[in-house]
Amino acid sequence: MKIIIGHSSPDLDAITSVWLIKRFLPGWEDAVVRFVPAGERIGKSAEVAPPGRGSPRNAIEKIGDDEVIHVDTGLGPLDHHQVADTNVCAASLTFDFVKRVQNSEFRIQSSEGVKDRMEAVGRMVKVVVDVDHFKEVFWKDPTADYHEFSLVGILDGLKVQRPDQDEYYVGFVMQCLDAVLHEFENRIWAEREIKEKGKKFKTRYGRGIGFETINDTVIKLSQKMGYVIVVRKDPRKGYVRIKAKPLSTINNQQSTINKNIDLTLVYERLKKMDPQATWFLHIGRKMLLNGSVKNPKMKPTKLSLTEIIKVLEKI
Repeated sequence: MKIIIGHSSPDLDAITSVWLIKRFLPGWEDAVVRFVPAGERIGKSAEVAPPGRGSPRNAIEKIGDDEVIHVDTGLGPLDHHQVADTNVCAASLTFDFVKRVQNSEFRIQSSEGVKDRMEAVGRMVKVVVDVDHFKEVFWKDPTADYHEFSLVGILDGLKVQRPDQDEYYVGFVMQCLDAVLHEFENRIWAEREIKEKGKKFKTRYGRGIGFETINDTVIKLSQKMGYVIVVRKDPRKGYVRIKAKPLSTINNQQSTINKNIDLTLVYERLKKMDPQATWFLHIGRKMLLNGSVKNPKMKPTKLSLTEIIKVLEKI
């Protein structure tokens, strides 16, 4: 039997370590997860390598008839509590271990998907390192309410709501990490689309950028990067989404620039150019939709991305 040992009341670091092993170490996807008091281990403590030393295969121990990996406990190679390096945590050690021991899984250098996935996992692990060393106190607006919606906040809430249910915490957070991985992969893809394929243009409100892509993440990410208007055309369905930056509040006053953005003229012009298409202007006048998964009855436009951008440039 393959067994992963973590500590009781597992935190994000311990659960991420379990997730890395069960998702990326072939043969360990059905491993049993068990818990010991923090710092303890099962079996004898002999022949375990300290972090970063010796063969990474020492992380897999033979205890009786079982293969066992300790994570974030037991002072073995995947436990960081015997070192004072704040750039290391159990998850980072586990990620390095998985990459080195099962190197065959990551040799497909020509596959963009594999490289994106490994970059995504690596970026997730960096966040876990920060959280495990309490560096979130240095994040922007660290006391803001939205942090309570983070995975860390949710896990803390679960422990209050459902105390002493370690297996449940692991299962729940692993599902969340699966979803977070997909979101990171989309983000990496979107970053590449913005850099390589984005069609930049100017409006009287500021910078705009357009895309012909199936990746909807480019809209949100482009807005975060400072583009005031973003347009995306789905090359498969023909649907178009145009979004302007929403109203922002600074010192209890709405931003004058964002407040002035109004897509009404764009809506009227596009509706005139393609009356057969379905156009929906949100009441805030900062979002113009042509097609939506929320309303499959909407008819896509025949207008090209270039034609739509020309309209946006003239508003």
